[in-house]
Amino acid sequence: MRGEGLTAGWPVSLPDLRRYDALALTALVWFLGKFLRYAFPPLFGKFEVIYGVSRTALGAAFSGLMLVYAAMQLPSGLIADRYGSVVVIMFGGVITGSGALMLVVDGPFPLLVVAMLLVGAGSGTYKTVAIELLSRIYPSETGRSLGVFDTVGSLAGVAAPASIVAATALPSVFGAPWRTLFLAGGLATIAVAAAFAVRVPRHLPDRSITPDGPDSTPAFREHLDLFSQPRFSAFVAVTILFSFTYNALVAFLPLYLTAAGELSSTTANLLFSILFAVSLVQLATGEASDRIGVLPILVVTLVAATVGLIGLVVLSGHVGAIALGASMVILGLGAHGYRPVRGAYLMEVLSGDVAKGTLGVVRTLLVGAGAVGPAVVGYLSDVTNFRVAFTVLTVAFGAATGVTVILWVTDR
Repeated sequence: MRGEGLTAGWPVSLPDLRRYDALALTALVWFLGKFLRYAFPPLFGKFEVIYGVSRTALGAAFSGLMLVYAAMQLPSGLIADRYGSVVVIMFGGVITGSGALMLVVDGPFPLLVVAMLLVGAGSGTYKTVAIELLSRIYPSETGRSLGVFDTVGSLAGVAAPASIVAATALPSVFGAPWRTLFLAGGLATIAVAAAFAVRVPRHLPDRSITPDGPDSTPAFREHLDLFSQPRFSAFVAVTILFSFTYNALVAFLPLYLTAAGELSSTTANLLFSILFAVSLVQLATGEASDRIGVLPILVVTLVAATVGLIGLVVLSGHVGAIALGASMVILGLGAHGYRPVRGAYLMEVLSGDVAKGTLGVVRTLLVGAGAVGPAVVGYLSDVTNFRVAFTVLTVAFGAATGVTVILWVTDR
């Protein structure tokens, strides 16, 4: 049954699972892109020795990856408007996989930088286009499908570090075990992109990979028209505040827990893993947004994230790991639960002709804000202390929550 979406309740029989291959392949492409991106930081210690470079150089290279990732949000949406979502995601997978395969053989540090930039550029084409694509294939179950999509992607944050450790047991065919991991990841990404290009078009309502044609592509100014509406601009501000805060938290939570929380490095890393372990909540919040509505769930998730972060700021240094772990669970449930509902809300307010391009503009803004978040918090922690820096993040989460409550209360 093509183009019907997730019309049946779960669980489903095995024959019905073929209706979900579009969701499975889209989520798997996203997982592999995030997996390859998250595989770099755990290897920074090895890269220092292998390439003889400083942590500043490695940090700059990873910042370059994230900036390229952010820069691809808008053009991927505009290109998808002209040539189709499937084409954009397929080529994005090929670019990402090619970047990973560059690391199979030994080379100088600039080769590593180019590989990282390719992974950033390729994976940067996915989410903006995938959100709109899944909303078209599963129109009555957008929240549920985005919940699955975001959950699978979040699991890459758990899988990548564990795979780096496991890779030490792999045969050193290419001089270092971790190179085998990038070989497997690169080949898998290209293979999934090819399967995506074959299977997903069968689920599109018009059975077409491309839209009506280049002449039907909206002018760029049409992608900015919605920003003249106060409610839309207010929600974009919420997404920017969330992205800025969340990315800064992810970058510095382990250091914060050791400095302000007075925990050991092992305990801090264990608590940090909890943030990703609770990402399965996205399945529930995506489902709830379909049944209850997106704005109430957005408010609930942002309140939870804010309360959890307040707990970390207030309790750090005064209580043990168990209480801080409880705050981390609340923060994780709220922060991860927010993601699929944000996408569902955006697809409610974006019109079909400009959806991908406008979503590209929005994601460029929020991903760009997320890219600078760690730098701002790092600076604040240097000139003041971590507690002050995290208090600023708490205020940002609180502001996002307040604006969302206003949007909910004034919704008609």
